[in-house]
Amino acid sequence: MSAGPSFPIIHRDALKAVQVNLGYRCNQACTHCHVEAGPKRTEEMSLKVMADVEDFIRAVGPQSVDITGGAPELHPSFRPFVTRLRALGVEVIDRCNLTIIEEPGFEDLPQFLAANGVTIVASLPCHSLENVDAQRGKGVFAKSLRGLKALNDLGYGDARRLDLVYNPMGPHLPPHQQTLEKDYREQLAAHGLRFSNLLTLTNMPIKRFRASLMREGRLESYMQLLYGAFDTRNLEHLMCRSLLSIDWQGYVYDCDFNQMLGLASTGTRTYIGDIDRAELAGHEIKVGQHCFGCAAGQGSSCGGALNA
Repeated sequence: MSAGPSFPIIHRDALKAVQVNLGYRCNQACTHCHVEAGPKRTEEMSLKVMADVEDFIRAVGPQSVDITGGAPELHPSFRPFVTRLRALGVEVIDRCNLTIIEEPGFEDLPQFLAANGVTIVASLPCHSLENVDAQRGKGVFAKSLRGLKALNDLGYGDARRLDLVYNPMGPHLPPHQQTLEKDYREQLAAHGLRFSNLLTLTNMPIKRFRASLMREGRLESYMQLLYGAFDTRNLEHLMCRSLLSIDWQGYVYDCDFNQMLGLASTGTRTYIGDIDRAELAGHEIKVGQHCFGCAAGQGSSCGGALNA
């Protein structure tokens, strides 16, 4: 692939969010997954690392802690971890794939999340059966709707926040977030289902998605799409400027994507217990060609479009 333009130099602002990856085990194996998660992955955060992460969060006092995976709920200490974090007074976000609710032993997960005031960001990459099942496997769409119904029954999508996440099926930019949200509301309302907000995410050209692009000979054209759609207005809103990502081993990165690429925030891997908190603000962020995925079009982040 030909070399593309260099991504601009950007620096950190004040830390507002900490994203914690509890491990790569998942009950699904989605084609777009940049973590390459799946049922056969065994990596998971140890109790020692979990305790050090809690100490860090207690010390820095972020506004939110974003728990992800894999399916983070599969970690055996997910629930105690959530309970302790909520006791610290921070917002806890669970990146839920909805189908986990139908796994044996997880039927009461919605009740636990509701009782602890957890915000849910649930992945539902399309509002049609055909597209979801093509991306995630046969029967996933129906399971997702049943999971959404269980959460709606507890007030999620109304008084409790439940955001849905959309990913394009292939090498395309997401449609306009607000327009697509209207389509989602109409289609899901036909099933009697509700949600709070729709978050559109650009598929990042790394890991499993990058491999599929290379197999299909479409990596070059996709990168050209991202370069051509680059919008400087997105730079000041990039999530890496106010977020710190922690992997299952306790090492820190500027974002979840850098974590998957091994691009350490400080140049060399730094453990969460050794991070110099005073140097976080103003620190130069590690960037690469994949960063054009976050800055293209409306922009993309774990919180959806940057300029909707």
